[in-house]
Amino acid sequence: MTESYYRKLLASDNSYLFFITDGGNIAGMLTVGVYKSPTGIKAWIEDVVVDDSYRGQGLGRLLVEHAISFAGSLGAGSLMLTSNPSRVAANKLYQSLNFARKETNVYRMAFEQ
Repeated sequence: MTESYYRKLLASDNSYLFFITDGGNIAGMLTVGVYKSPTGIKAWIEDVVVDDSYRGQGLGRLLVEHAISFAGSLGAGSLMLTSNPSRVAANKLYQSLNFARKETNVYRMAFEQ
């Protein structure tokens, strides 16, 4: 990520970055993307990352709980995320926080940069 891209991301009205720090070190981060649609305000959790040296301390849970509170404060009708099934611990975390697995197909189109 370039500095220019990072600055644009921070200035965006639709993206919110949340960090957990330990002194001057970033221990974890999470992004919440928000958009309006005809069916209401939607929010997505993206890029949940906890540094390897801080895993197992509940920081991922704190980040996601904060995202839930934040999305609710915006009046979002839903908060969604995706997680690879191989990420067993992450999937257990999301389920323990009352995220329900949605039975749907997710389609993705990648654009060349």
